[in-house]
Amino acid sequence: MPDLRFSVESAEPVPFAVTPLLALKLRVDNANPEDVIHTVALRAQIQIEAARRRYSPSEQEKLLDLFGEPDRWSRTLRSMLWTHASVVIPAFTGSTTVDLQVPCTFDFNVAATKYFHGVSDGEIPLSLLFSGTLFYAGPQGALQVAPIPWDKEARYRLPVQVWREMMDEYYPNSAWLSLRRDVFERVYEYKVRHGIQGWEEAFTSLLSAAEGEPVSR
Repeated sequence: MPDLRFSVESAEPVPFAVTPLLALKLRVDNANPEDVIHTVALRAQIQIEAARRRYSPSEQEKLLDLFGEPDRWSRTLRSMLWTHASVVIPAFTGSTTVDLQVPCTFDFNVAATKYFHGVSDGEIPLSLLFSGTLFYAGPQGALQVAPIPWDKEARYRLPVQVWREMMDEYYPNSAWLSLRRDVFERVYEYKVRHGIQGWEEAFTSLLSAAEGEPVSR
C-alpha cells in the first residue's frame, strides 16, 4: 500500500489571480516507489504556529490585539487556524510536485491577517495537516481506495516578505476593514455632513478631532 510523505519546498504568489492566492510548492513522495498512484484528492488544514518564532518589541506591540500583553504570552501565544486548501494530484509513481493554492485575505477582522500584518520580517512557521482520499493500483492492477492517514503533516517557514509582496501587488498602499453597518452609517453621515469627498479624508478628520488636532478641509 502506498505511504505518502509531504513536504513544502517553496511559496510564491499566483500571478493574475482574481483574488490573492499563494502557491505552496508541495512535494509528494511515496515510500513504495513502485506503486502506481492514479490520483489523490488532498485536503490541508493550515495552521500558524505562532509560538515557534521570536518577536521584536515593535511586533509585540502590533500583536497586542491578538495575544494581549507580552507577559501573558506564555498562556495566550498558541497555534491559530489560518485556512483550508485542497488540490487534486494527478497520476504519478515515486514522487511528484504540485501547487497547493492557498486563498488569502487582507480583511483586518480576520485573526490571520492581523498576525501577518503584525510580523515585520523573518519567517512565519506553518503546520499543514493533511487528509483526503488516495486512489492507486492494487497488486493485480485493480483500483484501490484508501484514506490519507490523519498523522500526515508537513511544516514550512513562510518568508514574511512573500506575503507582503503578494498583498502589495493586489492592494498597493491599501488595507481592508469591515465595519458593522451602524458604524458605517455614522461615518457615512459624518462624511456627507462635512462635505468630505473620500473615505481616507473622513477617517483622517475623525482621528484629528479625537486627538485634538486642527481639522483641515
